[in-house]
Amino acid sequence: MTPSALTAPLDLARVRACYPALGDGWAYLDGAAGTQVPEAVITAEGEAYRRGIGNHGGFFAAALRSDAHTRAAREAIVDLIGAPEASGVTLGPSTTALTFRFAEALAKTWRAGDEIVLTRLDHDANVRPWVLAAARAGVSVRWADPVLPSLDLPTEHVTALIGERTRVVAVTAASNVVGTRPDLPAIAAAAHAVGALVYADGVHATPHGPVDLAALGVDLYATSAYKWSGPHLAAVAGTPDLLAQLHPDKLDSVADVVPDRFERGTAPFAQHAGLAAAVDHLAAMVPAPSAGASRRERVLASMAAVEAHESALLRHLLDGLAAMVHVERIGAPSRLTPTVWFRVRGLAPDDVARACAAARVNVWSGHNYAWELAGLLGIRDSGSAVRAGMSCYTSVEDVDRLLDVLEGLGG
Repeated sequence: MTPSALTAPLDLARVRACYPALGDGWAYLDGAAGTQVPEAVITAEGEAYRRGIGNHGGFFAAALRSDAHTRAAREAIVDLIGAPEASGVTLGPSTTALTFRFAEALAKTWRAGDEIVLTRLDHDANVRPWVLAAARAGVSVRWADPVLPSLDLPTEHVTALIGERTRVVAVTAASNVVGTRPDLPAIAAAAHAVGALVYADGVHATPHGPVDLAALGVDLYATSAYKWSGPHLAAVAGTPDLLAQLHPDKLDSVADVVPDRFERGTAPFAQHAGLAAAVDHLAAMVPAPSAGASRRERVLASMAAVEAHESALLRHLLDGLAAMVHVERIGAPSRLTPTVWFRVRGLAPDDVARACAAARVNVWSGHNYAWELAGLLGIRDSGSAVRAGMSCYTSVEDVDRLLDVLEGLGG
């Protein structure tokens, strides 16, 4: 989605003031691995504990408060990504854990001779659960590769693999290392034409702009709250009707209803409160677009402002990297999130990350779970690359500090 010219700009000083951790003087360019959290989230979780929580299903006040926290978390996901309804939102400890659950449940519906389509652009959390489930079910895996050197994923690279026996297409909404954004609506249309489902990994896409599940056309969409200023929780959203058709392994004592049957064990209720607070925080980053605007409308306005802010920072970073002959950027997708993967000539990625840390700049080195992509590029065994990315609270000074470090490594 392109930010509207009428979108209110992000007041960066106001946004940064919400995040206590930013007061330590470090440049946090590691948001692709997890963002810092605002005071509102810290307060919400602390208040949940202070007031008292109990397990679901009780008749006493603490249990009812926990029920309310979970309900609020599901409703917050609906407003964040435009999910169909709260009863179609499954909460869990991580996208990896939830994807394993959904892969296992969907695999029960597969038959020998069926196929699934995966990509080598994806985070391993949207690869390995499907590979393992396919092996157990005797189902074939078909692989879509990005093109070199841009690392775009042309739609036809995916749709050409979809056939009458395709049951699931698992594809990222944005690469977590190079930012590539595939054309999900076109991929979903091709999958649906043969009755296949689309499972989209939206972990890296959600923090960087407005998300509209209806426009994307995917059947199941995964997102992790700790990538957008929330606690370490994840959600997978779909329609309640679709979830009702899936039967994950569960305890006999757990009610056989959705989405509860996907949510194994006692939930972290205070973190549910934190998740809802994180969405409220995102919704309030810019002034409301109109009087009486819904939280969904406010989220869309805020995330459009975030997208515009991060896009400007990305251009600044890319211009700076392009001027350094000793820095090799990996990939140059035509549509991307504000995330860059690169190597510095003559230095191991870990050594570059150490140099950045010495200058109080946070970046990551390694494969960052882009396991298949690092293998495709032939860099997995040499330390892969260094990743830097922008978040809603990133400043131009943060980017300049990274550029200064990298410039100094060119001697």
